Amino acid sequence: MKIHIVKKGDTVWSIARQYGASPQRVISDNSIVNPRNLPNGQALAVLIPEAVYTVQPGDTPASIAGRFGITTIELLQNNPTLAVSPAIRPGQLLVIRFQGEKKRQISVNAYAYPYIPRNILAYALPFLTYLTIFGYGFTEEGELIGIDDQPLINLAYRYKTAPVMLISSITEDGTFSGERASLLFSDPALQDRVLDQIVSVMLDKGYLGLDIDFEFIEPEDREGYIRFIEAARQRLQEYGFFVNVDLAPKTSAVQRGLLYEAHDYAAIGAASDTVLLMTYEWGYTYGPPMAVAPLNRVREVVSYAVTEIPPDKIMLGIPNYGYDWPLPFERGSTSAVSIGNDYAVQLAARYGAEIQYDEDAQSPYFEYYRPNGARHIVWFEDVRSIQAKYSLADEFGLRGAGYWNAMRPFNQNWAFLSASYQIRKVVQ
Repeated sequence: MKIHIVKKGDTVWSIARQYGASPQRVISDNSIVNPRNLPNGQALAVLIPEAVYTVQPGDTPASIAGRFGITTIELLQNNPTLAVSPAIRPGQLLVIRFQGEKKRQISVNAYAYPYIPRNILAYALPFLTYLTIFGYGFTEEGELIGIDDQPLINLAYRYKTAPVMLISSITEDGTFSGERASLLFSDPALQDRVLDQIVSVMLDKGYLGLDIDFEFIEPEDREGYIRFIEAARQRLQEYGFFVNVDLAPKTSAVQRGLLYEAHDYAAIGAASDTVLLMTYEWGYTYGPPMAVAPLNRVREVVSYAVTEIPPDKIMLGIPNYGYDWPLPFERGSTSAVSIGNDYAVQLAARYGAEIQYDEDAQSPYFEYYRPNGARHIVWFEDVRSIQAKYSLADEFGLRGAGYWNAMRPFNQNWAFLSASYQIRKVVQ
């Protein structure tokens, strides 16, 4: 894979010709809406085919994969539009393999809500080891607050992706409750009722793992939280299920703050099978404009995490979104709007903005003016920033990465993964 930075005079066709790639793949892999209006500074993922096949009458994806000694999932990864439109036709060109060696095998997780558009989910699933569906809560009496998750579970299995149930302190009104969490951690009988129901749901619906996502826990509940994780893992191991725990992005064991103090990296790492570092939200809705996941800050978290948790248990959190801030920023009154990474590039193209790249944060950004004269700044993710994050995961030998979240399209991210890594699949 090559990363091409658009400069004045570039076209999709000239870029494709330069690398020996297909213009159609450049367009689809980078979600280009108007091929004749590429913003200067845009980063494009360019995948160069090494072996292609022309579909013959009677061919199926399975027969083509078998002929070339690859799996059907690998064929979908190399030709992701097949996941959305699986019918093939004679004369259609399919990529069997791209140029370049893959670095290593990794696990990839993504979070999704039940209302995710099915075409966006289907496009992503071939690249996922796990799909974590957000999310179950529980009442004060220990009854689960359910979601309509069966359609996503069924779709995940179609692409050999393991569905993961998520439990948190989300209440009936959809907010995290420290009080609800504290009630659970202090009442063994309540824990038993909740865990009984979790096991029942997992067995009934086909979940293979549990994601524990408790945020804003009171510091005095630290030990109770660890005991709950231990109890959950002990119960679930009887059925062959695994436990993942989401961790706030700490840089030391003594870091203060409601988000951090109850997240004991060493103890939680020992009590769980895997963890996700929630390494995003430095740039956020009510904060000053900056990268959502600046690499220099992410590195600080990872550097600390591997001193407490084995690297092969750690998944690196990656944001699939950016923010658009009005300027000037005024704390307490300015708020940013969350936007997709593909949409960010469309904004730059619409307003003629040139995309810049911050070398410290390893993240793209741009400024633009709306027709009314209002000035804005956008920070988002592109193939360069994604590559930098995975390089960091490779440097520390992490298990892989997890995306918050899969709700928005990000084709060049999946193109990068297809070219760079073997995706671990635990569903056969």
